[in-house]
Amino acid sequence: MNDNYEPIIYTLTDQEGTKQKFELLDSMDVDNQTYYAVIPYYEEPDEVFSEYGELVVLKSVYEGNEELWATIDDDDEYERIGNIFLEKLNGLLE
Repeated sequence: MNDNYEPIIYTLTDQEGTKQKFELLDSMDVDNQTYYAVIPYYEEPDEVFSEYGELVVLKSVYEGNEELWATIDDDDEYERIGNIFLEKLNGLLE
């Protein structure tokens, strides 16, 4: 086990202005689109077990020159990309 692991943390703001920290698990490009797999980040280890954490898949969109991470509204796209991430992440755990 690597004791020097430092998670990559992003603070994301939703459409209502609520901020939440997420840990980046992975990113990938599919069909000229960049996708990100993140999970909610908790600073206290006990919080991880008291909250239901789920994999969140976001995609890169641009407003001008600024990259934003957006939810995937298309159910088929979300399922397809989410399954690719799950297969990839499960392979890392085996």
